[in-house]
Amino acid sequence: MVRIHVAKASRLPMQEKQAVEVEAGKGIVGDRYHGTRHRHVTVQSRERLAEAAAVFGADVPEGLTRRNVTISHGDVPREPGARLRIGDVLLEAVRVSAPCKLLVDTIGRGAQEALRRRAGTVFRVLEGGTIAVGDTVRRSPD
Repeated sequence: MVRIHVAKASRLPMQEKQAVEVEAGKGIVGDRYHGTRHRHVTVQSRERLAEAAAVFGADVPEGLTRRNVTISHGDVPREPGARLRIGDVLLEAVRVSAPCKLLVDTIGRGAQEALRRRAGTVFRVLEGGTIAVGDTVRRSPD
């Protein structure tokens, strides 16, 4: 795993972190979605961001996509119920994360469309703990 970003409120800029505490059933401590019903952690893939950049015609910076976790390679599970383990934290996919309209302001016109189907997945937290840059990311059957 390569990057972690959080924002304290919906329109505030994302802040890069080296590690975050994640609570089961609540999400990332200090993030705008902490305590929401299902939208606990969003995860995207650097490979899909590279595809989006090719479509967009310019770099798509990880911190401006409004996603919490960026993995270095591979696909992020999209199907509801799929599980992903990052370090000790167990996540369960809820739905595909649709790119928001804020991307026009933060990245530029066309970014929202370039990120469609490449914007990652929304997860709920089944088992909490700490997520840190460099943690292992793997699909989990448990």
